[in-house]
Amino acid sequence: MSKHMGALRGIVIATLAATASIAFAATPAQEKAFVDNYRKAFETKDAKALQAFLYTKGADPRALEFYKMMLVPDADDKLTSITLVDLTAEDVKKLAEGKTPEGKPMKMNLKPIKKLIIKTNSKTANGSSSGSSESFIAESDGKLVMPVPALEK
Repeated sequence: MSKHMGALRGIVIATLAATASIAFAATPAQEKAFVDNYRKAFETKDAKALQAFLYTKGADPRALEFYKMMLVPDADDKLTSITLVDLTAEDVKKLAEGKTPEGKPMKMNLKPIKKLIIKTNSKTANGSSSGSSESFIAESDGKLVMPVPALEK
């Protein structure tokens, strides 16, 4: 009987673990709200609202300043698309090999679950240009955020 109880206990623990990991996954509604809110902040060039998406707990100060600077679009930037996509194997590898510009190891304080891809166009008297940026997205307390890297200890 104890052999069966041990097996049953293992099944229950595995089921609870799987259920817990599913419960913490972002829902389609959360993802849509995140993208909509980010789009609104980007289109209005609201630096404060954009920076509110950052998860800064334990962040490297230099990385934080860089992220803050890169979030705010240039005056001429027009959003052409914004998408939230699953991480690729290459993304996971890039995260595992995170380095500062000086070559020091860096890591995310939260495990990214998605990637935000933003594409822009800008037109000036001197011509036009297009660009794209990618940011890793994680979940903290039921909310999608952009984690800022920390130096590995």
